[in-house]
Amino acid sequence: MQENKYNILLVEDEENLHETLKLNLKLEGYGVTSAFTGSAALKAVQEEYFDLIIMDVMLPEIDGISITETIRVSDNDVPILILSAKNSGADKILGLRKGADDYLTKPFNLEELLLRVEKLIDKNRKLQEKQTIANTYSFNNYTIDFKAQIAITNEKKIALSKKETMLLKLLIENEGKVVTREKILQVVWGYNVYPTTRTIDNFILSFRKYFEVDSRNPQHFHSVRGAGYKFTK
Repeated sequence: MQENKYNILLVEDEENLHETLKLNLKLEGYGVTSAFTGSAALKAVQEEYFDLIIMDVMLPEIDGISITETIRVSDNDVPILILSAKNSGADKILGLRKGADDYLTKPFNLEELLLRVEKLIDKNRKLQEKQTIANTYSFNNYTIDFKAQIAITNEKKIALSKKETMLLKLLIENEGKVVTREKILQVVWGYNVYPTTRTIDNFILSFRKYFEVDSRNPQHFHSVRGAGYKFTK
């Protein structure tokens, strides 16, 4: 079975439109998670990583503009494409000001929507690729070779597992920034296998044993309660 190339959260409460969009997105090879209310959308964002969110504005419980603002306040930079029957200039400006990346008014051309989806995901992928670091990285007295999956000092060589290497690289690529649990799950474990938060904590504890002078008072690998994990050089 072919793995979906990207994962999209579809937030739309009008059932017929939702099913039409979902079908066409799947035909394009995207994985689609459905949400029909504002609360369900926020819950999905907290539990899973998405490459794009398609967001209706008029939703039960919480409107799409408020959800967009909440997502941005939590420092989540997932691309958001707003769909709305509101087509005034003021409405579009509000949506974009609150953090949307694009704004498409209803009724819309399906081919145009699919093209905008592709462009937004591609742009986001290129931005992430620009942040990728080289095959080796040094801090303190350690040199990490991501390709060989080892960390080296003058005194010892540490063999790293594949997932340790992937998580270490992700944290270092985002030096000084909090990396959310959802982002870690997507990059290190993939979409379908989700470990517990405790599992990630154990990886962080291992990094502290490997690289910290005092593992109880870490200078490099931090757990940020309720937010995620952070590496500082």
